[in-house]
Amino acid sequence: MTAKILDGAGVAKSIKDEVATEVAEYSKRGLRPGLAAVQVGDDPASQIYVSSKVRTCEQLGFYSERIELPGTTTTEELLALVRDLNSRDEIDGILIQLPLPKQADAALVLNSVDPAKDVDGFHPVNVGRLTLNEPGLRPCTPAGIIELIERYDIQLKGTRAVVMGRSRIVGLPVALLLLHKHATVTICHSRTQDLPSIAREADILIAAIGRTAMVDVSYIKPGAAVVDVGMNKVTMLDDLERYYGDDPKRRAAFEKNGYTLIGDVNPREAAEVAGYLSPVPGGVGPLTIAMLMRNTLTAMKMRRASWGVNTR
Repeated sequence: MTAKILDGAGVAKSIKDEVATEVAEYSKRGLRPGLAAVQVGDDPASQIYVSSKVRTCEQLGFYSERIELPGTTTTEELLALVRDLNSRDEIDGILIQLPLPKQADAALVLNSVDPAKDVDGFHPVNVGRLTLNEPGLRPCTPAGIIELIERYDIQLKGTRAVVMGRSRIVGLPVALLLLHKHATVTICHSRTQDLPSIAREADILIAAIGRTAMVDVSYIKPGAAVVDVGMNKVTMLDDLERYYGDDPKRRAAFEKNGYTLIGDVNPREAAEVAGYLSPVPGGVGPLTIAMLMRNTLTAMKMRRASWGVNTR
Protein backbone atom coordinates (compact mmCIF):
# COMPACT_ATOMS: atom_id res chain seq x y z
CA MET A 1 0.00 0.00 0.00
CA THR A 2 1.21 3.51 -0.83
CA ALA A 3 -0.46 6.27 1.16
CA LYS A 4 -2.23 9.07 -0.68
CA ILE A 5 -0.64 12.39 0.21
CA LEU A 6 -2.88 14.96 1.92
CA ASP A 7 -1.80 18.13 0.14
CA GLY A 8 -2.22 20.79 2.81
CA ALA A 9 -0.62 23.45 0.64
CA GLY A 10 -3.17 22.82 -2.11
CA VAL A 11 -6.09 22.89 0.32
CA ALA A 12 -4.73 26.08 1.90
CA LYS A 13 -4.60 27.73 -1.51
CA SER A 14 -8.22 26.78 -2.16
CA ILE A 15 -9.28 28.26 1.19
CA LYS A 16 -7.38 31.49 0.54
CA ASP A 17 -8.89 31.75 -2.94
CA GLU A 18 -12.36 31.36 -1.43
CA VAL A 19 -11.62 34.02 1.19
CA ALA A 20 -10.20 36.41 -1.44
CA THR A 21 -13.37 36.04 -3.52
CA GLU A 22 -15.57 36.88 -0.51
CA VAL A 23 -13.36 39.81 0.47
CA ALA A 24 -13.59 41.24 -3.05
CA GLU A 25 -17.40 41.10 -2.88
CA TYR A 26 -17.51 42.75 0.56
CA SER A 27 -15.10 45.44 -0.61
CA LYS A 28 -17.67 46.54 -3.19
CA ARG A 29 -19.97 47.31 -0.23
CA GLY A 30 -17.31 49.17 1.73
CA LEU A 31 -16.56 46.24 4.06
CA ARG A 32 -13.00 45.04 4.50
CA PRO A 33 -11.67 42.65 7.17
CA GLY A 34 -8.82 44.05 9.25
CA LEU A 35 -6.10 42.18 11.14
CA ALA A 36 -3.61 43.60 13.64
CA ALA A 37 -0.51 41.45 14.23
CA VAL A 38 1.48 42.27 17.36
CA GLN A 39 5.10 41.13 17.62
CA VAL A 40 7.19 41.75 20.74
CA GLY A 41 10.96 41.42 20.51
CA ASP A 42 13.14 40.21 17.66
CA ASP A 43 12.67 36.45 17.74
CA PRO A 44 13.62 35.34 14.19
CA ALA A 45 10.86 32.73 13.90
CA SER A 46 8.25 35.24 15.06
CA GLN A 47 9.45 37.75 12.47
CA ILE A 48 9.02 35.15 9.73
CA TYR A 49 5.57 34.10 10.92
CA VAL A 50 4.27 37.66 11.27
CA SER A 51 5.72 38.68 7.90
CA SER A 52 3.98 35.72 6.26
CA LYS A 53 0.64 36.57 7.88
CA VAL A 54 0.81 40.24 6.92
CA ARG A 55 1.85 39.36 3.37
CA THR A 56 -1.09 36.96 3.07
CA CYS A 57 -3.45 39.70 4.29
CA GLU A 58 -2.24 41.96 1.51
CA GLN A 59 -2.65 39.21 -1.09
CA LEU A 60 -6.25 38.55 -0.04
CA GLY A 61 -7.31 42.20 0.13
CA PHE A 62 -7.42 42.60 3.92
CA TYR A 63 -6.52 45.70 5.85
CA SER A 64 -3.56 44.83 8.09
CA GLU A 65 -1.32 46.43 10.66
CA ARG A 66 1.98 45.04 11.87
CA ILE A 67 2.82 46.37 15.32
CA GLU A 68 6.41 45.72 16.37
CA LEU A 69 7.37 46.37 19.97
CA PRO A 70 10.72 46.14 21.79
CA GLY A 71 11.56 43.09 23.85
CA THR A 72 11.37 45.22 27.00
CA THR A 73 7.63 45.85 26.57
CA THR A 74 5.74 45.25 29.82
CA THR A 75 2.45 43.51 30.49
CA GLU A 76 0.82 46.86 31.26
CA GLU A 77 1.95 48.32 27.94
CA LEU A 78 0.60 45.31 26.06
CA LEU A 79 -2.71 45.50 27.90
CA ALA A 80 -3.02 49.16 26.94
CA LEU A 81 -2.32 48.30 23.31
CA VAL A 82 -4.90 45.52 23.30
CA ARG A 83 -7.51 47.83 24.83
CA ASP A 84 -6.91 50.27 21.99
CA LEU A 85 -7.15 47.53 19.34
CA ASN A 86 -10.32 46.17 20.96
CA SER A 87 -11.95 49.59 20.56
CA ARG A 88 -11.04 50.15 16.90
CA ASP A 89 -13.83 49.34 14.45
CA GLU A 90 -11.50 48.74 11.49
CA ILE A 91 -9.71 45.95 13.36
CA ASP A 92 -11.66 42.68 13.23
CA GLY A 93 -8.88 40.35 14.37
CA ILE A 94 -6.05 40.70 16.88
CA LEU A 95 -3.08 38.35 16.71
CA ILE A 96 -0.55 38.31 19.57
CA GLN A 97 2.46 36.46 18.21
CA LEU A 98 3.94 34.04 20.72
CA PRO A 99 6.26 33.64 22.47
CA LEU A 100 6.20 36.86 24.47
CA PRO A 101 9.23 37.95 26.52
CA LYS A 102 9.48 36.47 30.01
CA GLN A 103 8.48 39.68 31.78
CA ALA A 104 5.13 39.76 29.95
CA ASP A 105 2.18 37.77 31.30
CA ALA A 106 1.12 35.98 28.12
CA ALA A 107 -2.06 34.48 29.58
CA LEU A 108 -3.24 37.85 30.88
CA VAL A 109 -2.51 39.56 27.58
CA LEU A 110 -4.22 36.88 25.47
CA ASN A 111 -7.27 36.88 27.74
CA SER A 112 -7.58 40.65 27.39
CA VAL A 113 -8.33 40.34 23.67
CA ASP A 114 -12.00 40.84 22.85
CA PRO A 115 -13.32 37.30 22.17
CA ALA A 116 -15.02 38.66 19.03
CA LYS A 117 -11.54 39.59 17.72
CA ASP A 118 -9.70 36.52 19.02
CA VAL A 119 -8.81 35.06 15.60
CA ASP A 120 -6.44 32.53 17.20
CA GLY A 121 -9.42 31.02 19.04
CA PHE A 122 -7.53 30.82 22.34
CA HIS A 123 -9.73 33.01 24.56
CA PRO A 124 -11.63 31.07 27.28
CA VAL A 125 -14.92 32.35 25.84
CA ASN A 126 -14.11 30.85 22.44
CA VAL A 127 -12.82 27.67 24.04
CA GLY A 128 -16.15 27.41 25.86
CA ARG A 129 -18.05 27.95 22.63
CA LEU A 130 -15.97 25.26 20.96
CA THR A 131 -16.65 22.87 23.84
CA LEU A 132 -20.40 23.47 23.57
CA ASN A 133 -20.29 23.43 19.75
CA GLU A 134 -21.68 26.97 19.60
CA PRO A 135 -20.74 29.49 16.87
CA GLY A 136 -17.37 31.13 17.50
CA LEU A 137 -13.78 31.44 16.34
CA ARG A 138 -11.96 28.10 16.27
CA PRO A 139 -8.21 27.56 16.78
CA CYS A 140 -6.56 27.74 13.38
CA THR A 141 -4.45 24.57 13.26
CA PRO A 142 -7.18 22.23 14.57
CA ALA A 143 -9.75 23.80 12.23
CA GLY A 144 -7.29 23.36 9.36
CA ILE A 145 -6.89 19.68 10.19
CA ILE A 146 -10.65 19.16 9.94
CA GLU A 147 -10.72 21.04 6.62
CA LEU A 148 -7.92 18.83 5.29
CA ILE A 149 -9.73 15.65 6.26
CA GLU A 150 -13.11 16.75 4.92
CA ARG A 151 -11.81 18.10 1.61
CA TYR A 152 -10.40 14.67 0.87
CA ASP A 153 -13.83 13.17 1.62
CA ILE A 154 -12.47 11.09 4.48
CA GLN A 155 -15.31 9.79 6.61
CA LEU A 156 -15.54 11.27 10.11
CA LYS A 157 -19.00 10.28 11.28
CA GLY A 158 -18.89 7.01 13.18
CA THR A 159 -15.15 6.51 12.76
CA ARG A 160 -12.55 5.94 15.46
CA ALA A 161 -10.16 8.89 15.89
CA VAL A 162 -7.08 8.91 18.11
CA VAL A 163 -5.36 12.18 19.00
CA MET A 164 -1.80 11.86 20.26
CA GLY A 165 -1.18 14.97 22.36
CA ARG A 166 -3.38 17.05 24.66
CA SER A 167 -2.08 20.60 24.21
CA ARG A 168 -4.49 23.53 24.41
CA ILE A 169 -3.30 24.67 20.97
CA VAL A 170 -3.83 21.45 18.99
CA GLY A 171 -4.66 18.24 20.86
CA LEU A 172 -7.66 19.27 22.96
CA PRO A 173 -9.39 21.48 20.39
CA VAL A 174 -8.95 19.03 17.51
CA ALA A 175 -10.37 16.27 19.71
CA LEU A 176 -13.45 18.43 20.37
CA LEU A 177 -13.83 19.26 16.68
CA LEU A 178 -13.65 15.56 15.80
CA LEU A 179 -16.20 14.78 18.50
CA HIS A 180 -18.57 17.40 17.08
CA LYS A 181 -18.18 15.69 13.69
CA HIS A 182 -19.47 12.49 15.36
CA ALA A 183 -16.19 10.61 15.50
CA THR A 184 -15.43 8.43 18.52
CA VAL A 185 -12.38 10.11 20.01
CA THR A 186 -9.55 8.93 22.24
CA ILE A 187 -6.91 11.38 23.50
CA CYS A 188 -3.49 9.90 24.28
CA HIS A 189 -0.60 11.54 26.13
CA SER A 190 2.72 10.86 27.84
CA ARG A 191 1.12 8.71 30.54
CA THR A 192 -1.02 6.59 28.21
CA GLN A 193 -0.18 2.91 28.58
CA ASP A 194 0.43 0.75 25.51
CA LEU A 195 0.17 3.73 23.18
CA PRO A 196 0.88 1.83 19.92
CA SER A 197 -2.02 -0.58 20.44
CA ILE A 198 -4.46 2.30 21.05
CA ALA A 199 -3.16 4.21 18.04
CA ARG A 200 -3.60 1.13 15.84
CA GLU A 201 -7.35 1.24 16.51
CA ALA A 202 -7.63 4.61 14.77
CA ASP A 203 -9.25 5.16 11.41
CA ILE A 204 -7.96 8.73 11.79
CA LEU A 205 -4.70 9.28 13.67
CA ILE A 206 -3.60 12.81 14.63
CA ALA A 207 0.03 12.99 15.79
CA ALA A 208 0.80 16.15 17.78
CA ILE A 209 3.36 15.13 20.38
CA GLY A 210 6.62 16.85 19.38
CA ARG A 211 8.65 13.64 19.11
CA THR A 212 10.68 13.17 15.93
CA ALA A 213 9.32 10.30 13.79
CA MET A 214 7.97 8.51 16.86
CA VAL A 215 4.91 7.18 15.03
CA ASP A 216 6.14 4.19 13.06
CA VAL A 217 4.34 1.27 11.46
CA SER A 218 3.52 -0.23 14.86
CA TYR A 219 1.17 2.73 15.56
CA ILE A 220 -0.79 2.71 12.31
CA LYS A 221 -3.86 0.72 11.31
CA PRO A 222 -3.67 -0.33 7.64
CA GLY A 223 -5.56 2.19 5.52
CA ALA A 224 -5.82 4.82 8.28
CA ALA A 225 -5.67 8.55 7.60
CA VAL A 226 -2.60 9.91 9.40
CA VAL A 227 -2.29 13.64 10.02
CA ASP A 228 1.17 14.74 11.17
CA VAL A 229 1.16 18.00 13.16
CA GLY A 230 4.80 17.76 14.29
CA MET A 231 7.59 20.07 13.17
CA ASN A 232 11.08 18.80 13.97
CA LYS A 233 14.50 18.79 12.30
CA VAL A 234 16.64 15.95 10.97
CA THR A 235 20.30 16.98 11.32
CA MET A 236 22.10 13.64 10.97
CA LEU A 237 22.74 12.01 7.60
CA ASP A 238 22.00 8.52 8.97
CA ASP A 239 18.58 9.70 10.14
CA LEU A 240 17.90 11.35 6.79
CA GLU A 241 18.53 8.08 4.98
CA ARG A 242 16.53 6.10 7.55
CA TYR A 243 13.44 8.32 7.24
CA TYR A 244 13.62 9.33 3.57
CA GLY A 245 15.81 6.79 1.81
CA ASP A 246 17.37 8.28 -1.32
CA ASP A 247 14.71 11.01 -1.81
CA PRO A 248 16.60 13.60 -3.92
CA LYS A 249 14.53 16.59 -2.76
CA ARG A 250 15.17 15.79 0.89
CA ARG A 251 18.85 15.22 0.22
CA ALA A 252 19.12 18.58 -1.58
CA ALA A 253 17.36 20.41 1.28
CA PHE A 254 19.62 18.69 3.81
CA GLU A 255 22.79 19.60 1.93
CA LYS A 256 21.68 23.20 1.46
CA ASN A 257 20.44 23.93 5.00
CA GLY A 258 22.20 21.33 7.12
CA TYR A 259 18.82 19.85 8.07
CA THR A 260 15.44 18.88 6.70
CA LEU A 261 12.06 19.09 8.38
CA ILE A 262 10.19 16.08 9.68
CA GLY A 263 7.09 15.59 11.79
CA ASP A 264 6.08 13.19 14.54
CA VAL A 265 5.47 10.41 12.00
CA ASN A 266 8.11 8.23 10.36
CA PRO A 267 7.22 9.08 6.74
CA ARG A 268 8.94 6.12 5.11
CA GLU A 269 7.16 3.54 7.28
CA ALA A 270 3.82 5.35 7.40
CA ALA A 271 3.64 5.58 3.61
CA GLU A 272 3.71 1.79 3.41
CA VAL A 273 0.66 1.17 5.63
CA ALA A 274 -1.47 4.33 5.87
CA GLY A 275 -4.25 5.11 3.43
CA TYR A 276 -3.65 8.87 3.67
CA LEU A 277 -0.68 10.79 5.03
CA SER A 278 -0.01 14.51 5.48
CA PRO A 279 3.59 15.50 4.67
CA VAL A 280 5.94 17.74 6.64
CA PRO A 281 6.36 20.37 5.37
CA GLY A 282 3.39 21.03 3.11
CA GLY A 283 0.70 19.36 5.21
CA VAL A 284 -0.87 21.03 8.23
CA GLY A 285 1.46 24.05 8.32
CA PRO A 286 0.07 26.02 5.35
CA LEU A 287 -3.47 25.51 6.63
CA THR A 288 -2.83 27.46 9.83
CA ILE A 289 -2.39 30.79 8.03
CA ALA A 290 -5.28 30.02 5.66
CA MET A 291 -7.60 29.41 8.59
CA LEU A 292 -6.35 32.58 10.30
CA MET A 293 -7.46 34.51 7.24
CA ARG A 294 -10.84 32.78 7.24
CA ASN A 295 -11.24 33.46 10.96
CA THR A 296 -10.58 37.16 10.37
CA LEU A 297 -13.23 37.25 7.65
CA THR A 298 -15.62 35.36 9.94
CA ALA A 299 -14.90 37.82 12.75
CA MET A 300 -15.75 40.72 10.46
CA LYS A 301 -19.04 39.14 9.43
CA MET A 302 -20.03 38.22 12.99
CA ARG A 303 -19.12 41.63 14.42
CA ARG A 304 -20.94 43.59 11.75
CA ALA A 305 -23.97 41.32 11.90
CA SER A 306 -24.19 42.13 15.61
CA TRP A 307 -24.38 45.82 14.62
CA GLY A 308 -27.26 45.10 12.28
CA VAL A 309 -25.15 45.28 9.10
CA ASN A 310 -26.19 42.82 6.39
CA THR A 311 -23.16 40.63 5.66
CA ARG A 312 -24.90 38.06 3.48
